[in-house]
Amino acid sequence: MDLKWTDSLEIAIALDEQHSEIDPLTVRFVDLSEWVQALEGFADDPAHCGERILEAIQMAWIEERE
Repeated sequence: MDLKWTDSLEIAIALDEQHSEIDPLTVRFVDLSEWVQALEGFADDPAHCGERILEAIQMAWIEERE
């Protein structure tokens, strides 16, 4: 399955599995963008990402932790 920037919940789950030691509140958006692009199955254009998308991913990651 190919992940797109809009798949915030699926991305959050994958990030939580790969970076379980990281508090999602402390992640800079530059790092978050790089981590998302490095996920297995991620196949979207980096130019399609903006601050709102990264915020949605970060919020989904925080919610996934709770």
